[in-house]
Amino acid sequence: MLEYGSIEREIRIDAAPEVVYEVVSSAEHLREWWPDDAELDAVPGGTGTITFGDPASPDAKVEHLTVVEADPPRRFAFRWVYDQGATPAPENSLLVAFDLVAAGDGTLLKFSETGFRERGWEAAVLEAAYNDHVSGWDHFLPRLVVLANKLVTRP
Repeated sequence: MLEYGSIEREIRIDAAPEVVYEVVSSAEHLREWWPDDAELDAVPGGTGTITFGDPASPDAKVEHLTVVEADPPRRFAFRWVYDQGATPAPENSLLVAFDLVAAGDGTLLKFSETGFRERGWEAAVLEAAYNDHVSGWDHFLPRLVVLANKLVTRP
């Protein structure tokens, strides 16, 4: 059985850490590779929302975010998947972290999402949430790379 504890990826990007940091921390760039809409105050303690689907639709899925760390151009981390009105903490939310390491003329992006087991979900819910997030990040992280590389080549 898988442990369903964390999702981790390492991705090489042909853009400087400063560019990649903007791609993972600014609402404008987030909208280009991840959610359909985003609002975010990208400072420690800052909050925001991301919306999957048409924001005007009642079927849109809105998630709240709280920034935990904002250390440009090295690390950006936030908590999400917590109940609206709750204060995000390790036992009631997931932690997403983007660690950026300069690598030649590019960046090594170390991505992680942790906290699945800490949520206390029953096994079937835990497995479904974990697998949903794995497939989501496998879809969205390559889009992040394409956007960061495209920003470098823009005139």
